[in-house]
Amino acid sequence: MTMDRDALLARLDEKASLDFLAEMARHKSYSETEGERVLARFMVERMRALGIEADTTPVPGDRVNAIGTWRGTGGGHSLLFNGHLDTNPVTEGWTVDPWGGLVDDKFIYGIGVSNMKAGDAAYFCAVKTLIDAGVKLKGDVVLTYVVGELQGGVGTLAAIRQGVRADYFINSEPTDLQALTMHAAAFTFIIELTGITRHLSKREAALDAILVACDLIPRLNGMTFSGARSDEHRSINRVHVGVVHGALGQELHEWRPPQVADFVRIKGSGRYAPGQSESQALADLRRELDALEARFPGLKATVRSEQVEGRPVMPAFEVAKDARIVRTVNAAYEKIRGQPQPTGAIAPPCFYGTDAGHLYQELGMEGIVCGPGGRFNTMPDERVDIPDFLDMIRIYMLAILDICEIA
Repeated sequence: MTMDRDALLARLDEKASLDFLAEMARHKSYSETEGERVLARFMVERMRALGIEADTTPVPGDRVNAIGTWRGTGGGHSLLFNGHLDTNPVTEGWTVDPWGGLVDDKFIYGIGVSNMKAGDAAYFCAVKTLIDAGVKLKGDVVLTYVVGELQGGVGTLAAIRQGVRADYFINSEPTDLQALTMHAAAFTFIIELTGITRHLSKREAALDAILVACDLIPRLNGMTFSGARSDEHRSINRVHVGVVHGALGQELHEWRPPQVADFVRIKGSGRYAPGQSESQALADLRRELDALEARFPGLKATVRSEQVEGRPVMPAFEVAKDARIVRTVNAAYEKIRGQPQPTGAIAPPCFYGTDAGHLYQELGMEGIVCGPGGRFNTMPDERVDIPDFLDMIRIYMLAILDICEIA
């Protein structure tokens, strides 16, 4: 069977695609709530309506993924799409209904529409358009709608352990349609600084842990880690301090402000590249603390990583820029947009954590991160540019046709 790709692209029903995304946005699928289960069942029903083999599958914590497979006739490569259904909560500052699925002349709005229901809907609509056009493929297309990306990727890990895999993958996290070929691993650290307290009348004899923290924090925020394979790898190193609490003693008593604070607890997050490790990063933090202790005699400083029980760590992800899946997506982008696709360790998404890291680390799969949204991600009036959403569908259609091949 031969079909003209331009003719297939022209079959995309833009209004129906926007309506589908709006319907997804109207589901209140907060992470770890019944709403994500309802949306998973909705996705299964819609996949089955297309003739796709689909069902919910269990995830630890009494949660479910929605997994579907559009079976090919055989002889072609398989392509897996990956995205999460659960969303962050609504914050203050919204001017539109977060669950209204509002579409105007520029954007579609809703909590989670950027992170990442637009990506989820884009690969569903790509498959639907091809199926409705009567396309038969040689290779399978696997559609994974997971939960728990916001808890370290528990949904994707569950799918992997249940045997879900393919030759290539596209993770649809929001990159504003750019081709992300590398992103960092993430870890959380806790630093504790112990100084020497005195009454304010004798503070010259004290060692103020808060002042020490003020010296340390800019140095932490400016750090990169050792062992980077290249300047590009080093470019996705980052440290950020997000929590600082200083007072008296490890219990952080606040009722005696005339005393000099002798204890500070700092919590932050680090990002490191493929080829680097958490142990290296912690050793680099330790060296920074050794220098701090030398600058402030009498100071005692400790550092440790923090792990949340039952929550995996998001690993780093990398794919060669000349890999088959990257060349496929690059070519599709250029056909749709008429210009080269930005490709590489692109900021800010290079600092995100995504389930691509699990597919890369656990299965060694060759993949790419490329999805609609990002510019207005995780903010009041979260939204996605309509042209970006529709172009992403077209790019996914071309990627499917190239990887899986028309039968």
